Amino acid sequence: MRGGPSVLGIVLAGGEGKRLMPLTADRAKPAVPFGGAYRLVDFVLSNLVNGDVMRICVLTQYKSHSLDRHITTTWRMSNLLGNYVTPVPAQQRLGPRWFLGSADAIYQSLNLVYDEQPDYIVVFGADHVYRMDPRQMLRQHIEAGAGATVAGIRVPRDQAPSFGIITPGPGGVRVERFLEKPTDPPGLPGDPDRVYASMGNYVFTTKVLLDALAQDAEDDASVHDMGGSIIPLLTAKGQVQVYDFDDNHVPGETARDHGYWRDVGTLDAYYDSHQDLISVQPVFNLYNDQWPLYTHSLRLPPAKFVAGGIASESMVSPGCIISGQVTQSVLSPGVVVEEGAVVQGSVLHDNVRIGRGAVVRRAILDKNVAVPAGATVGVNPERDRELYHASANGIIALGKGQRVL
Repeated sequence: MRGGPSVLGIVLAGGEGKRLMPLTADRAKPAVPFGGAYRLVDFVLSNLVNGDVMRICVLTQYKSHSLDRHITTTWRMSNLLGNYVTPVPAQQRLGPRWFLGSADAIYQSLNLVYDEQPDYIVVFGADHVYRMDPRQMLRQHIEAGAGATVAGIRVPRDQAPSFGIITPGPGGVRVERFLEKPTDPPGLPGDPDRVYASMGNYVFTTKVLLDALAQDAEDDASVHDMGGSIIPLLTAKGQVQVYDFDDNHVPGETARDHGYWRDVGTLDAYYDSHQDLISVQPVFNLYNDQWPLYTHSLRLPPAKFVAGGIASESMVSPGCIISGQVTQSVLSPGVVVEEGAVVQGSVLHDNVRIGRGAVVRRAILDKNVAVPAGATVGVNPERDRELYHASANGIIALGKGQRVL
């Protein structure tokens, strides 16, 4: 940050994303398209850059080609000012092995820290949908003199088994315990029906992180994970504080979308997050130009509606041609919906083609899927479960170029 402490951003983007299959069959989870025009990684990178964290390393591993290409072609910073966003693949610097976990990924990439010599290190995950100003979290970390600060979001206690849970001590700031997916954690003081879930976003004082990584690397019993290993290790030393995400405010936010954060790690969560985008007053507003979301700009013509084609309660990207009916859906660039076709409550990725008279309902279609004339997807969920991927809530999902029967 100019005129302030030296900060290095590290984005953990090596996740395999098995629960998002088939969308992750050919790409890393952070590279999955979202909201028509974006990739999941664009949200964390936009937050960091808007928050003046201008030197960012993105640690990648699993099927990272499309992610690496997106970062290198989109996230070009000013060389004059020494700013950069760079993908860093697993390099086996410490021997012939890949990353064993998120903590090991940073440990194997410490040359990045030694080169930059930052005062503080911001470590954020790459696959969540949200807006956040990291400067406010960093400010609390510095003023409190903490060794590590974890961003926490309040969630109902019955959701605790899905998250790492932060238990604050007296005063509500210092972390007393960090529990990995507990079944019955204590509620928050004054708010017993809620708990702090870890957002997977951390701020570290550099020396504290380096010492913890070195200690963790020598522990053969460790899973070498940031949330599962490093934070509990530092919590036991009394060095961890929690940052309440509800205290974070970004320019242009509304009361409705303040504090929005979604882990889109499952098909249902991914689908539901898209539905959050399309209402008149969206739960998450992509149109906040005071805290913009950046992504690759395609050279495509505007969307076109012909032959009576209509779209309502939907987002339609450039390059789309709509001749049928689209409702409550999100369409990525280049989608074609032919005459008589109906698309309802669906997410269509780049260059999907819906043939004449076809019906697509409550479905996620990845790039280059072609639905033949008269065919259906999602209309008969029981039949479709036997043919395609289906989520717990019955969302039908087809992978890249998958043939519709």
